[in-house]
Amino acid sequence: MAASLHVSGFKTPYPAGTSCLRPVWSYPRLNFSVSAAPAYELCTSLKGSCREQALRVSCEAGKVDVLERHGTENQGSEEIANELTCVMKFGGSSVASADRMREVADLILSFPEERPVIVLSALGKTTNKLLMAGEKAVSCGVSNVSDLEELAFVKDLHLRTVDELGVERSTISKHLFELEQLLNGIAMMKELTPRTKDYLVSFGECMSTRIFSAYLNKIGVKSRQYDAFDIGFITTDEFTNADILEATYPAVAKRLHGDWVKDPAIPVVTGFLGKGWRTCAVTTLGRGGSDLTATTIGKALGLGEIQVWKDVDGVLTCDPNIYPQAEPVPYLTFDEAAELAYFGAQVLHPQSMRPAREGDIPVRVKNSYNPKAPGTLITRARDMSQAVLTSIVLKRNVTMLDIVSTRMLGQFGFLAKVFSIFEELGISVDVVATSEVSISLTLDPSKLWSRELIQQASELDHVVEELEKIAVVNLLQHRSIISLIGNVQRSSLILEKAFHVLRTNGVNVQMISQGASKVNISLIVNDSEAEQCVRALHSSFFESDISELVSGNGSIDGWKPT
Repeated sequence: MAASLHVSGFKTPYPAGTSCLRPVWSYPRLNFSVSAAPAYELCTSLKGSCREQALRVSCEAGKVDVLERHGTENQGSEEIANELTCVMKFGGSSVASADRMREVADLILSFPEERPVIVLSALGKTTNKLLMAGEKAVSCGVSNVSDLEELAFVKDLHLRTVDELGVERSTISKHLFELEQLLNGIAMMKELTPRTKDYLVSFGECMSTRIFSAYLNKIGVKSRQYDAFDIGFITTDEFTNADILEATYPAVAKRLHGDWVKDPAIPVVTGFLGKGWRTCAVTTLGRGGSDLTATTIGKALGLGEIQVWKDVDGVLTCDPNIYPQAEPVPYLTFDEAAELAYFGAQVLHPQSMRPAREGDIPVRVKNSYNPKAPGTLITRARDMSQAVLTSIVLKRNVTMLDIVSTRMLGQFGFLAKVFSIFEELGISVDVVATSEVSISLTLDPSKLWSRELIQQASELDHVVEELEKIAVVNLLQHRSIISLIGNVQRSSLILEKAFHVLRTNGVNVQMISQGASKVNISLIVNDSEAEQCVRALHSSFFESDISELVSGNGSIDGWKPT
C-alpha cells in the first residue's frame, strides 16, 4: 500500500525558490533520534545551524501531525544574508600613511553590499626597516639600540599615523615598547636567528591592523582585530618562508565565523604571519605572504571572491619598470597566475593561487589608487580562442648548471644522485632540461640569494664539488629566465615568433624548457641581454595585429622559415 507522509506545522527558514550559497562547513547538520512510543508516536529531534527544534509527532493513517514543538527558531534567511562575503587584502603601499588608510576605509565602505574580511600588510616600508634595525642591532651594542635610525623611523611613522587618524596612542604603545625590548635582546645576544627575525617583522602587521581596526571603530564601523597566529594559521616551522598546513582551514573558519555569528564586526587580520606547528613560534609566509593569507581565509570561509588590492592596475603584460607600455591583463587562469608569480611577477605571492584554485574562488587584482580600473580576474578557466601570449616575466640573477656525463646514458638512478645533492643543501631547482647524457638546470634565487654571501659561495662550491664526482660540471652565473606565459594550443607559434625576435636582436638562447603546466615556456639568456629581450618580445607580441599571429599562414612579420 502506497502511503504519503505529511508534516504539518514546521516552517523552513528558506523561502521557496530561493538559492542559498553557504560554505561547506556550515551546512545545517540534521541529527535524527527515533524512539518507540504508544499509539505509534514518533519523536524526532532536529538540530541545525539555522534552527534548533524538538518535534513530537504522531503517525496515524499515513498522516503526521505535530503534537509538541519547543526550542528556538532563528531567521536562517537573515543569517545567510548577513554572512561574510569576500576578502579584501591591502598591501603596504595601500596603507602607507594616515591619508592612505582613510582612502582604504572609504574604498571598503563604497561597497555597501559587501561584508568583507580585511587583510593588511605592514605600513609602507616598515618590514624593510625592521629587518635593517635587527641587522644593525647585532653589532651596535645595547646602549645604542634606542638611537637606531630605523627604529626611530618605525616609531615616528606609526605614532604620526595614529595621531592623524585620531586614534589613541595606547593602541600600539605596548607593541612599540616590546619592539625596542626585542632589539635590545638582539643586541645583547649579538645574533639574529631566522626565528627571531620572523618575530621582529611581525610587529609591522600587528600594529597596522590595530591602527586600522581602531580607526574603523572610531568612524562608526564596527571592527575586530585578529593576529593570524592566534586564530588558527598553522604553518611549518620553516622560518622566513613557512607554508600553510591543512589544519589551518577548519581552525580559521571556526574562529572567524563563530565570532561573526555571535557579534558581527568586520574582521581585520594580519597578513604574512602564522604559528609554527611544532615550536608555536611566530612564522612568516615569505615576501608577499599577505596574498596567501587572503586566499587561505577565502577558502576556509568559502567566500564568493578574494580581492587583492595593489598599487598597479592588475596583472600586467610585463614589468612596467622594464617596458612602460605594459598593459593590464583582463583575465587569467589559476595556472597562468601561479606561473607568473613563481617566475618573478611581483603582483602575487607564488603560493597564493593554491587555496583559491582548491576552493574554486575567483581572485580579483585591483588598484587601490585607481579603484575604477577593471583590474585582473583570475578564475579556473577562461576563453582562450584568441589568446596567444598572456604575459612576459623576467627573473634575474639566476645560476645555471650544465651537468654532462656519459655514465648517465641508459643508467637508472643518475638523476636521483644529482637532485639528492640539492636536497641536502636545501637548494630549490627552477628549470630543468635533459638529454641522454646531460642535464641543464637553474637554481631558485629566492632560496639561494637570500642567504649571506659567504654562505652562497660555500654552497655553490660544495654543489660543484659533489657533482664533479659523477659528471663534468659547468657553472654559469649572471643568467636570467624569461618566461612566456601563453596558450598551450599556440606554443609552436609562440616559439617560432620568439626565436625570430631574439635572432633579430642577436640574442643566443642558452637553454629552453616547457613546464608540465604547458602554460609556460622558459628561455635562459645572459643578464645583460634580458631587459632588451623583454622589450623586443613585448613589442612583437602585444603591439602587432593579433590576426597576423593566429592566421596560420606560416609567416611572421613577413618572415618565412626556410
